[in-house]
Amino acid sequence: MMVNRISIQDNTQKDFKLSAKLYYALMIATFGLLFIGVIMILSASTTVSYKQFNNQYIIFLRQLMFVGIGIIMMIAISFLPKVFFFKWAKVALWLSIILLGLVLIPSIGISVAGQRNWISLWGPFRLQPSEIAKLTLIVWGSVVLSKQVSSKVTTWQNLLVPVFPVGVIVSILVILQGDLGTALIIGPILLSLFYAIGAPLRLFTWSTIFGLLAIFLLSIQEGYRIQRFLSWINPSAENQDAGWQVMHGKYALASGGWTGIGLGASKEKWGWLPAAHTDFIFAVVGEEIGLVGTVIVLIFIGTIAFVALSLARKTNDVFTKLIATSVAAWIVVQSIINIGAVLGLLPVTGVPLPLVSYGGSSLVFTMSAIGVLMAVLRAEPSVKADLKKRKSVRAIK
Repeated sequence: MMVNRISIQDNTQKDFKLSAKLYYALMIATFGLLFIGVIMILSASTTVSYKQFNNQYIIFLRQLMFVGIGIIMMIAISFLPKVFFFKWAKVALWLSIILLGLVLIPSIGISVAGQRNWISLWGPFRLQPSEIAKLTLIVWGSVVLSKQVSSKVTTWQNLLVPVFPVGVIVSILVILQGDLGTALIIGPILLSLFYAIGAPLRLFTWSTIFGLLAIFLLSIQEGYRIQRFLSWINPSAENQDAGWQVMHGKYALASGGWTGIGLGASKEKWGWLPAAHTDFIFAVVGEEIGLVGTVIVLIFIGTIAFVALSLARKTNDVFTKLIATSVAAWIVVQSIINIGAVLGLLPVTGVPLPLVSYGGSSLVFTMSAIGVLMAVLRAEPSVKADLKKRKSVRAIK
């Protein structure tokens, strides 16, 4: 019987191509997106903030707090050794699964816009366990698969267990919360792990077919999802209902032109564009700083993906390869879903733009994922040596 063996690329003698430049590029892109996000949230949230809290800066100040927490976590995680992830990955995964289960309990979970995916922490602050689950699934899956590869488990069929079933369980728990958008991100994250270890094309083909079928069946069961789908097909026909957000997102982008109408000058944020500071912040970016601003956002996102995929391609460590590939999948897929919805190319799913949209859980755990990416990048021998060399040069100067 023919056995399908995994194919891990041999990157021997390629490690020297990795340098501290990738590390600095990742830092610049991350802080660049954070800066743009904070500025745009200050602009886009003032009307909503004043209406809800009688203070136009409350949402902005909360985002500043989330950014501060995220930076602390990102930097702290970036200095952790790989052994830390191997030791605590399983505990973190089980904790996230327990939290996903708790959300489904009516007395604990909080519903927002038809989705029960929040746990109240203190006062107005809430936790979204599905964001934790994305990160823990990446780290735990990378740990398990790297151990299996090291133990000479050479067929991809054997490697499916336990990572694939656990990933499906996590996705089901998220879907039960009504959060189809996050499930659309967890799926590619899971598949990216198997792509990194060389699983055959048919695994992705069948997974995609079943995934799309499941999305269709779930979409026709909820009225608001049907409306979102119809607004995607013909937003002008649904202009007074679900299509309102799509149409006004396009108006915002169209009115921005090349350089925008100016920071703080958005017209759509004055009650015309729903979720202007969250899911549709990319539209406000286009309106206020134009095509130039949106291209800069895309360049920063592309830079994070480039750094992650460069690391995945050149590293000799399987764990690092898995982390880099799956973090890239997370950032890229979530960005495509968000921006695609704003442009009218994809249905609206309520997914935030990574590092730019308002939201504590999404921001903090996305930054934590980048912290893990930084940690494995710093651990690369050539990067570590280059960083040490640059530090010594600065000390001499």
